[in-house]
Amino acid sequence: MNFVNSETPQDERRRFERSRIIIDVFFDGADLTGVASTQDISPGGLYMNTQTEIPEGALLTLRLPLSDRDVVCNAEVIYSNPGRGVGVNFQGLSEEDRAAIESALANR
Repeated sequence: MNFVNSETPQDERRRFERSRIIIDVFFDGADLTGVASTQDISPGGLYMNTQTEIPEGALLTLRLPLSDRDVVCNAEVIYSNPGRGVGVNFQGLSEEDRAAIESALANR
């Protein structure tokens, strides 16, 4: 019997473990503006569910309303699932913002 490794290339590249947390994400960039919801998030990035088609490599500004504050950061689309969502890596996340994300994940 052949077993297929269930790890995807995205899983192999992740530096941070992602947690299942669902919040609204406000995005702007690549001539697009909208609201999506997260499927999972880590201090390194997130996957957001959206029917908006956002191409790989697109640079976005995200606003994540967390319990104690809003985190506003830049992100790059690493992979796109057209009509379903995108995976993004945070770019230049400040230590304060990283700590706010880690705190929100710890409190879930």
